[in-house]
Amino acid sequence: MLDDTKLKNVDELEFVVFCIENIAIKLGKNAEQVYQALTEKSNILDNYIIPEYEILHTQSKDYIVDDIIGLMMERGIEV
Repeated sequence: MLDDTKLKNVDELEFVVFCIENIAIKLGKNAEQVYQALTEKSNILDNYIIPEYEILHTQSKDYIVDDIIGLMMERGIEV
């Protein structure tokens, strides 16, 4: 799942699941498709979501979801 990046605690794991599930809902896709987009089609999970947890988790759900979807769009990642 996570190559070099290590989750530090359960809160980070829960946040990753929260991000995947809410992006899936917003895009009308299933969570597995979103997970693949964030890990296999890109490195967004390992190089953005987990390292930026401390900042991201303080934001609203809409901000987090829109921010990650925006990053996916910038990088041409489709779900």
